[in-house]
Amino acid sequence: MSTLLIIAILLLGFIVVFQIAKASEYVSVLKGEKKTFEQNNRINGFLLLAFMILGLIGVYWCNELYKGKILGEAASDHGEKIDTMLYITITITGIVFVITQILLFWFSFKYQYKEGRKAFYFPHNNKLELIWTVIPAIALTVLVGFGLYYWFKITGDAPKEANVVEITGKQFGWIYRYPGKDKVFGKKYYQNIDEGKLNQLGLIWDDKAAHDDIVTNEAMYLVVGKPVKLVINSRDVVHDVGLVHFRMKMDAVPGTPTTMWFTPKYTTAQMKEKTGNPDFEYEISCDQMCGKGHYSMKGIVKVVEQAEYLLWLAKQKPNYVMSNPELEEKPATPAAGKADSTVTAAASVPGSNSN
Repeated sequence: MSTLLIIAILLLGFIVVFQIAKASEYVSVLKGEKKTFEQNNRINGFLLLAFMILGLIGVYWCNELYKGKILGEAASDHGEKIDTMLYITITITGIVFVITQILLFWFSFKYQYKEGRKAFYFPHNNKLELIWTVIPAIALTVLVGFGLYYWFKITGDAPKEANVVEITGKQFGWIYRYPGKDKVFGKKYYQNIDEGKLNQLGLIWDDKAAHDDIVTNEAMYLVVGKPVKLVINSRDVVHDVGLVHFRMKMDAVPGTPTTMWFTPKYTTAQMKEKTGNPDFEYEISCDQMCGKGHYSMKGIVKVVEQAEYLLWLAKQKPNYVMSNPELEEKPATPAAGKADSTVTAAASVPGSNSN
């Protein structure tokens, strides 16, 4: 609150000073003091040039200060391509920005008011209109072409060896589903959703393919160096799967599954070393306003080696067993009769010691 108050005071002070300066200028003009007016005009022109120079230096300084520090290195193969596309976009728009700003402030200085100078007016110029229409059109076509190329790469068919993970958004969290040994997801129906019986996705138990599906809210586990296809759903409203470290993003729409795929480059442990942050975790954010708890809708992605992934997968219980605990197999215990007979036989042997 104090920060907003300080900003408001500074803004008000600037407006007051500006209005006083303008009033003084108008008074001078009314008094016929043209010399004062022209002097103020020159001062304003030099201030505009100073603002332009300091502004461009500031832009360059901020770029050098935060370059590569906000998002860090892309942690997926598709992420590298997305970064390349962004660098191309920033380069083209950056060149245009610098040229237009220099022209804007330089023209303001060069063509300031002078006694006897008249403005040149022309209603039409074919050459000029052709330049500012064709060049931007070509530049935008190139940018759109890059965007479509990478978009089709991300949303196209994943490699056959890719792992498949289903991620479902709900207010306000994420549900992850992995296919079992059959590598097939079981069918589901929204009216079967029953939180009390741990059936968060409404899996249909009459479908045997659903019996080995693993459902968890803990984290999404991925294998480093292996493609993964995400099948994205929503259980209530529109959400958005945002994977900032992988440079991936896709809407989660109720009743309309969406997909994207990528290949993680670094494990979570490797990223902890690369970033120097022992608490680093890949995150899933909801990038679509979805309700009052939207700010808390954050998930964790664990990128691990193949062996660790298989070990983790082996420890998970299928959702069918979790929803029907009476079906869980219990470890067998040795028969009491057999143990007793062994002890009796040992005791009957002469010289034997059963203690």
